[in-house]
Amino acid sequence: MSGRLLKKVLKEQEEDQRIESDHEEEEEEAQQLNGKASINPFDLLNDDDHDLDHQEDESETFDEPSIVPQLKTKVGGVVSTSNQKSKKKKKKKGKEVSSSSSTSNVEKPLDAILESLSLDTPGKSADTKDCDNLGKPCAPSTLQVDPKFLNAENEMRRIFGSKVVRSFEKHERSGSSRMARGGRRSAYIPRKTILITPSEHWPRWDGSLSMEFLHVSEGYHHFRYVHSSSYRQAQSEFEAAKAIHDINAIASVLLYHPYHLDSLITVAEYYKFTGEHQMSAELISKCLYALECAWNPMFTPLQGNCQVKYSYETNKPLFTVLFTHMKNMDMRGCHRCALEVCKLLLSLDSDDPMGAMFCVDYFSLRSMEYAWLERFSEEYKSDNSLWLFPNFSYSLAICRSYLEKEEPSKDALVKTAKATSTDLMKQALMLHPSVLNKLVDKVPLKDKVWADILKNAFFRADQVGIPSLDHLINIYVERNSLIWRLPELQNLLRDAAQLVIERLRHNSSDKKDWACVRKEAFSSEKNEYAHLLVSDFASSAPSAPPEVLQHFMLDPRMRDAAQHPVGDPMEGGHAPRNVANRNTLAVLLESMLPWVHYGDGDGGVEEENQLNGHGAGND
Repeated sequence: MSGRLLKKVLKEQEEDQRIESDHEEEEEEAQQLNGKASINPFDLLNDDDHDLDHQEDESETFDEPSIVPQLKTKVGGVVSTSNQKSKKKKKKKGKEVSSSSSTSNVEKPLDAILESLSLDTPGKSADTKDCDNLGKPCAPSTLQVDPKFLNAENEMRRIFGSKVVRSFEKHERSGSSRMARGGRRSAYIPRKTILITPSEHWPRWDGSLSMEFLHVSEGYHHFRYVHSSSYRQAQSEFEAAKAIHDINAIASVLLYHPYHLDSLITVAEYYKFTGEHQMSAELISKCLYALECAWNPMFTPLQGNCQVKYSYETNKPLFTVLFTHMKNMDMRGCHRCALEVCKLLLSLDSDDPMGAMFCVDYFSLRSMEYAWLERFSEEYKSDNSLWLFPNFSYSLAICRSYLEKEEPSKDALVKTAKATSTDLMKQALMLHPSVLNKLVDKVPLKDKVWADILKNAFFRADQVGIPSLDHLINIYVERNSLIWRLPELQNLLRDAAQLVIERLRHNSSDKKDWACVRKEAFSSEKNEYAHLLVSDFASSAPSAPPEVLQHFMLDPRMRDAAQHPVGDPMEGGHAPRNVANRNTLAVLLESMLPWVHYGDGDGGVEEENQLNGHGAGND
């Protein structure tokens, strides 16, 4: 046999063996992929068949630890089927030799990646223990927010049905299309958010806000909002317009800075006072969209382990907007959504600057979350002192009455472990007797039996004499008066009040004992809750006539003054504007603004004529 023929035969045998080995390797890998129920994604890091560039691509996937397993299994499967032949031909011989060295080389960048995930800031101390627990929830589980209940549209579908909500959304889309008519429709799609659903015709997020991580304290991660230079410029323009009480100038700030929070809040308040509640709610939703777009990647508020303290000036709009959004959800009848927003407010600042503690019981009852309310009263802050507040003392009795109806089949031993609804209502009446007098007047309760109950000296007074307690009672009656319109709850209150009167006849010392409990629980002689306005907890939205809105103020404490007509302009109001010697068209356009006032009659014109020497005596 010639040498040329021998070489040809040997070459064909080598190719056959190589093809068979490739088929065997493919079958083995296919069996491994199909036979394993779960694959450890970090085992792929030890595969030395990937080149350096592919290792760099894989290291980038560690930026999102929560999706590493899914990405690794998919990427590993694709690489092993497409590039296995070319890479294994080159590196098959040296695979076993370099296996130990490859594992050590891969462990170093893995440790570096894991270390880069920690929040290393210049102002941070060497508290590594706190940093190791960054991903763990530190707040009570009762304050964890369920994101699926934050969508008001879903709750509206559950209440009214999909057809009604669909027709309403169709009407809204037609209105927005008419607004956009005449201009070129952009292809901008707003980013998805958790708190609200952004509208397509909203401006693009300008990135004027951001959030920075501060520190870790007692297991909580503290954050703060940061303003950009453009936002600070818009804030200075807003302050200048606020100083002269010009709502038109505040609205003009939004033309160039569409996501300036203070301007949006002020214009939303103005729309609310004029009765345009839908426009007001949309502006508040814009604020929520801007605040959420600025969230730090490590900010996880739904887990209840993040703090955004109200003491920082840049954080205050977040609490104002969330509280207003909660009230808007209440007006729409989305009480479960309002409950989740209330839980978010409580978790963001343990000091509760907005008084969400005095709303959480109301929304729990309206959304029929009775078991959650009992668990919350037992676990929150772990001191079991919530029942001393007027809202919790009465709401827990109502909650227990509904749970007794839902759990009739439980054993008697389980029932005796907790107090009955009647006992809880008696305790609430003994602790806060003035609530009954206010409820009879607010609900109102017009039966003769209530007049007989109020004749008793124990329920006759409508004030306790403790400023902070009286203020909280006013808040509770204003917030929860709608609940007491149910006949079954009125019967529970009536029976408990009659039992209290009967008990005091036989043992009058109980009255003094409960008075001592009130003084000990609310020992301060000052009103600690004076910053909470009773009007903020009302079920109905406030309104004001156009002639009052000319003095529209940003400070919420001016709302009470806005409920009364303005008297003499010299007593602090703005003087009426004059129309003499002015452009007619300008006066006509200005008169369409509801906050512009020209005075009564021709007083302003007569005064101008007297100044110009055209008095009435010249006739």
